[in-house]
Amino acid sequence: MDPSKPFTILRLPFLAIEEVFKTMHPFEIINFSMISKRAKGIAKQMSFSPKYSIDLYINKTLDIMIYGTKDLVSCTYVMTSDKKMEGKSDDAEHNGYIIRKLYKYSKDPVEEWKLLFKYVREIFKKQSIDAVSMQMDAFPEQNVSIIDFLKANVKSVNGCWLFQTDIKINVYKHTAYFLDNIKINSVLFSNVYVNNVNFDGRISKNLKELYIINSEWIGFKRLLEIDSKTVTLKNYKISDEQWNLFFKIWIEMKTHVNLEYLELDYRNIEQFRALVLHDIPHEVVDLGVKRVLNISFNDTQEVTGGIDIRRIDGKTATFFDHYTGFSMSVH
Repeated sequence: MDPSKPFTILRLPFLAIEEVFKTMHPFEIINFSMISKRAKGIAKQMSFSPKYSIDLYINKTLDIMIYGTKDLVSCTYVMTSDKKMEGKSDDAEHNGYIIRKLYKYSKDPVEEWKLLFKYVREIFKKQSIDAVSMQMDAFPEQNVSIIDFLKANVKSVNGCWLFQTDIKINVYKHTAYFLDNIKINSVLFSNVYVNNVNFDGRISKNLKELYIINSEWIGFKRLLEIDSKTVTLKNYKISDEQWNLFFKIWIEMKTHVNLEYLELDYRNIEQFRALVLHDIPHEVVDLGVKRVLNISFNDTQEVTGGIDIRRIDGKTATFFDHYTGFSMSVH
């Protein structure tokens, strides 16, 4: 082969082209697809493309992160309204993992982000995406437009993180609109300031993990409707009498049958025993007894002592306090 002549990928057999594509990172695949209609058509035929994962981040910038199954390199398009950042890129390495970013300037970053995501989704043949992280007060006037776009272009989301940085900006209606319109498969984390007891956002069913940091709106009725495996509620307003009733219903297997871990605000375990478990059969476990119990994030923790209650099917729930809160682990 004459080294002075360019190597034409498109002349190779398809299987050979696919092997070349496997060596490319996502930016290279997208750039190749933009060369011509034929190049785009070939890029869309890659059988391994759906194995890539896509995350969306809506903050002060709007990001589209693409990463492969080996998790060695991630490529992120960063849409910004800062003209000085146009075309800039940076690479960072962490424990052998390469984080690559490419900045794109736009006068209207939200609309440009939408167009770019639709193109990326088309090339990688993604109907569902891995994660959405949305700062609800970053573009409050465009929240509904963004949510409508996600509803129209994303079948479902595995993990969702909703938060805000300025509690003076009221975004609870937009948060409810998001929850009502976006299907979440596995994880929901909410750190949005909601103190309205009439907040009616829908919590997706069958979640693996649910974290609500400002849960003043979670009343007793809402608590019974939750069916996630892991539940973390902070700053709630559920009374001790209601918790007493909740655990009685749990013992009878009439609610939260699939619950594996519950974490609440910190409280003294003896106070909890006196105010919540006073008429519920329970066992105070000796402090010399150490057990490894399931907690959140598929993790475990060695627990000393605790208080046990038993469900009618024989499963045990252990209550224990720790530095982040007060928990119940089912085993």
